Amino acid sequence: MTQPRIAYISFDLVPAPKGAAIHIVAFSMALAAAFGDIQLVTVSPLTKSIDSNEIHPQVMQTMLPALGDNLIQRILHFRQLLRVWLQGRRFETVHIRSIYEGFVIAVNKKQYCDRLIFEVNGLPSVELKYRYPAVADDPELLHKLHSQEQICLEAADLIVTPSSVTAEYLQNRGVPANKIRMIPNGVDLDVFTYCVGNINNAQSAFSNLVCVATDFQSESVLQMLYFGTLSSWQGVNLAIEALELVNRDFPACLTIIGQARDYQIKRLKQLALKLGIADRLTILEPMSQKQLVEHIHASDVILAPLTPNDRNLVQGCCPLKILEGMATGIPVIASDLPVVRELGEDGVHFLLVKPGSAKAIKDAVLRLRNDRELITQLAANAQRRIAEYYTWKCAGEALIAAYTELGIKRSIKV
Repeated sequence: MTQPRIAYISFDLVPAPKGAAIHIVAFSMALAAAFGDIQLVTVSPLTKSIDSNEIHPQVMQTMLPALGDNLIQRILHFRQLLRVWLQGRRFETVHIRSIYEGFVIAVNKKQYCDRLIFEVNGLPSVELKYRYPAVADDPELLHKLHSQEQICLEAADLIVTPSSVTAEYLQNRGVPANKIRMIPNGVDLDVFTYCVGNINNAQSAFSNLVCVATDFQSESVLQMLYFGTLSSWQGVNLAIEALELVNRDFPACLTIIGQARDYQIKRLKQLALKLGIADRLTILEPMSQKQLVEHIHASDVILAPLTPNDRNLVQGCCPLKILEGMATGIPVIASDLPVVRELGEDGVHFLLVKPGSAKAIKDAVLRLRNDRELITQLAANAQRRIAEYYTWKCAGEALIAAYTELGIKRSIKV
């Protein structure tokens, strides 16, 4: 393999069950199909570097270790190895996803590439304080993060972002609108399959519920599901609070699937215990997409209770869990936020509820219980919308178009 023209560099572990890794794989494959061999650089799962092309024959992946006792140490270690790896290499285009890997490129852009593409899904000056609360009390660190973000934003020839809310935020930070391309996340419909049986099962589950059931084991039990990261901005605690409210009327269980730290899981379990529903809550570790789909198909309703904070309202996002849920035929209940309204219409593609309100989630569950036809309509409308606008094929085509507009020529296939 000759040196590729395009390098896609990300401080992420790939492959992995996280949404970021799924996104990176989809974009890598789209770029390889259009522009020939590409170089993918990600984090190594081991203490050594790894070279692989398992993602796609035309994707040469190099995984660099990111060692350390905390995030800062891991970033610095990865950056140092990246600098060494970049020596003697130059690309037509470098595509980055964060300042963690991108700052090294941005401050030496002419040395490493002709064009720099910055894919902004989230920014640490906004998000990091939710993982590390002490960051909010460190103005010097926040200023440094913001400054490095600005350097990357200004150095980039093109900025790709999945949400119009994020695009507006970037414009407020001085990024010209004509430098931004909005490309939403996608869904692999071969994995997140739509099944009419799911709709029938959901209808049956809601209609068979018995109010104020006294024997939890003998009655029909509503299966509620949350999947994704367990970060505070996701509002997972609201799903647990809603579970308690729903159980006042009829029996329900909640399964939570996602990546979390031990203290986050402990807090969620403590909340469930306090509310008296610990036996109705199951928390599972991240899993493959195929395994996840099995849980989705076994559920009756999917919850996406995003909270109203600067991460969701100001910075923006494109919730993959909502798109994947919509694709399967399972009704989705989500917070009424601008980033969600971008994806569909309330009462047509999903049910939107007041952000931060467990009671609103419970009321939406009751609405589904009392309207079986609504379940059918939501499922069919949501699946059609995903198939038309939110597949990885659509996202890949939009990315290729953005690259082409920047003057990057497609490979000539013989």
